[in-house]
Amino acid sequence: MASDELLASLRAAVQTSPDDVALRLHLAELLAADGQREEAVREAAQVLVREPRNEAALRLVGGDERGVEPAAGGESPSGREASGEETSDDVLRRLDAEFADVVPPMFADGRPEPSDSAYDMEPAGIKLDDVGGMEEVKVRLEAAFLAPIRNPQLGKLYGKSLRGGLLLYGPPGCGKTFIARALAGELEASFLPVSLADVLDMFIGQSEQNVHDLFEVARRNRPCVIFLDEVDAIGQKRSQMRNNAARGAVNQLLSEMDGVADNNEGVFVLAATNHPWDVDTALRRPGRFDRTVLVLPPDAPAREAILRYHLRDRPIANIDVHKLTELTDSYSGADLAHVCDTAAERALLDSAASGTVRMIEMRDLEAALAEVRPSIGPWLQTAKNVAQYANQDGSWDDLLAYLRKRRLV
Repeated sequence: MASDELLASLRAAVQTSPDDVALRLHLAELLAADGQREEAVREAAQVLVREPRNEAALRLVGGDERGVEPAAGGESPSGREASGEETSDDVLRRLDAEFADVVPPMFADGRPEPSDSAYDMEPAGIKLDDVGGMEEVKVRLEAAFLAPIRNPQLGKLYGKSLRGGLLLYGPPGCGKTFIARALAGELEASFLPVSLADVLDMFIGQSEQNVHDLFEVARRNRPCVIFLDEVDAIGQKRSQMRNNAARGAVNQLLSEMDGVADNNEGVFVLAATNHPWDVDTALRRPGRFDRTVLVLPPDAPAREAILRYHLRDRPIANIDVHKLTELTDSYSGADLAHVCDTAAERALLDSAASGTVRMIEMRDLEAALAEVRPSIGPWLQTAKNVAQYANQDGSWDDLLAYLRKRRLV
């Protein structure tokens, strides 16, 4: 039996060198021999955190306080299994359950499957018919994405691959997320929005695991649309990255989209960005985000639909929506929402000052238009430079055509 002085010395030594497995195991064995079973198990569990298959620690935790027998004279694992005794895997499973709140999982068969509740999966709820105007975008979406998926036999006949994803790009606030949700509705698929915060993690390797978990959840709930918002933040050019976690996340995203290890049938990947020229070129190769659709500021029918939507539940009188539609050329959807909010705020303040509640009138909206200007100017300037000087391969022909139509180039 070990003396109290020896045990105290060993405890102090373990505190000084907590990763010294041999020292901690020796302390656990002496504690077990001294009848201090609870503390012995705690020390043995800490050994297993560092060496999950340490036989001596497994014996101690399993209630067998004998020393480890020499390999030549010991019973083989298969013999123990045949005799009905608890194997090392059985012990690890039991330890995972008993020490779930104390130490990380030790069982080595694999990581538990990611929970669906970890992601905000939701029904799409809308279809393209709910998107006002933007007929050119709808035609492009039908040709590039929806038609081959709806008609797989025709796609096969014409050699149209269903692999890869779709990249929506354009100025901020122009409805890319709304269109992505409508596409999920057309496919009758669940909608799984993903942001940078859902992927990147401070711990090494966890960002890659997060990307893998995301695709695993989507595969279990197929058909499913994964929507990567602001994909330039997640899939930025690796040559510009200083963060290894972000670089690893891009590599894992490439691997998951290729579907080498897993079948991605029924998993559709959509992405949106304001700056497609900052997305890693590997993500835009065939089989990945090889189809792109330019989502421009809303056209006249779309602007009218957006204005009517944001005014529908507000007290209005004598509003000329057609005139407002003409006055808001080049306004984004977000700008139009801001115009309606500003007009409502103006009427509210006027009502509060006068003590008489009044309706939102045309004069409020015209005053709001004088205050709220189109916000896409800086984006157009950057896009102009890209379309003019970085379009050697024709990637930005759609953008260049729009700029020419607007007489910006």
